[in-house]
Amino acid sequence: MINSNPLVSIIMAAKDTAPYLRECLDSVLAQTYSNWELIAVNDHSSDETPVILAEYAAKDDRIIYADGEGFKLIPTLQTAYALSSGALINRMDSDDKMPNYKIEVLVTEWLKYGKGNVIAGGTEHFVDAGAGEVGNGFLRYEKWLNNVAKHNLHYEEIYRECVIPSHCWIIHRDDFDAIDGFNPMIYPEDYDLCFRMYGQKLNIVGIDVILHHWRDRSNRISRTWDEYKDNRYYNLKVKNFNTIDNDTSRELVIWGAGKNGKDLVKLFQESQTKLNWVCDNDRKLGKDIYGIIMQSSGHILELHNPQIIIAVSSPTDKLEIKAQLKLWGKEPRKDYWFFN
Repeated sequence: MINSNPLVSIIMAAKDTAPYLRECLDSVLAQTYSNWELIAVNDHSSDETPVILAEYAAKDDRIIYADGEGFKLIPTLQTAYALSSGALINRMDSDDKMPNYKIEVLVTEWLKYGKGNVIAGGTEHFVDAGAGEVGNGFLRYEKWLNNVAKHNLHYEEIYRECVIPSHCWIIHRDDFDAIDGFNPMIYPEDYDLCFRMYGQKLNIVGIDVILHHWRDRSNRISRTWDEYKDNRYYNLKVKNFNTIDNDTSRELVIWGAGKNGKDLVKLFQESQTKLNWVCDNDRKLGKDIYGIIMQSSGHILELHNPQIIIAVSSPTDKLEIKAQLKLWGKEPRKDYWFFN
């Protein structure tokens, strides 16, 4: 029988976020759902972060503070998770804020479905007063993420970007352990986690609710770490496509002759002996690139039951390609995937 008031473990790594940390912790304390624990682990901060964490842990015993032994994000998350005891798992970033209804909404939705399901919602970016405006790239990503959550498109869109932000999900501990939790040392860790949910065939339940206020700042790790520099994450995508979706009995097609297409072809050539490469650029048709003759997109009709990866960057071109694939009777996730 499912407990109607499960303990939620909120896992948080903190490093040098003292200017934002009190606001973050206050937003956790303000939650309308009260049966939670916050496991906050300090990753060798050089500012007042550990002092603030100790202060808040002293005034509310639901906050558990510890210092990490390993360095960087994933080892710190591993330390925090090892200290947790909740049936349901959520994650928080130490420079962000929760709306006060976040945990209550997540728990209420999860109780409708139970194990085997992940509840995922939307996010909203913000900047501090006087810090300018949220970057256009983040605003586009936010709009896309919220549309994915609203229409439950997580697995259909999974090869485009990380479909669930690291702070916008809740999952049962048993399911989290089954997908190896925070153990893989793979960055971006939130995107890798989404692929593990996908590979395990967990059901994602998207809800049209803003669950998180995500701070945009110039020194956030997604802007400064080498692990996030090439945000196409093609190595991660190709690895997971080959593991989860690639049917080697079907011919594989890469659609797009720009940098994205070229980089994907090189990666797939490492594991795929037979590749078809198509584009809609007349100047490139018939050319031999990386040992493959470039064909027109109409070549797809000559192939029996191919799998198609679209690697174009233009939003207009994507819409036109999607419309063309629909006319050809091709279905997303079965016959084609967008990788941008």
